[in-house]
Amino acid sequence: MEGASSLIFLILMGAIFYFMLVRPQRRRVQQHRALVDTLSVGDEVVTIGGLFGTITRLNDDDVELRVDGSTTLRFLKTSIARVVIVDEHADEAREEEPQP
Repeated sequence: MEGASSLIFLILMGAIFYFMLVRPQRRRVQQHRALVDTLSVGDEVVTIGGLFGTITRLNDDDVELRVDGSTTLRFLKTSIARVVIVDEHADEAREEEPQP
């Protein structure tokens, strides 16, 4: 009987490990893969290093980002952390705030 309770405990710990660690990580990987697949020229993005830029060229494995007027840098597609979404309403609210 003691062996059965140890086996149940191990199965329970395995299930907790799966639902707390493996499953959320798999979901994040799938979301990042979907993000990389939807990149297009003209998107403003942020790299995993925190660099902002606009995509000027896309290849199968890499992207070219314009980070300044004439400065372009080449990155792996997988190093893109997120696409910057401009919230026009927030920009308008900031413009309307009085400056001290």
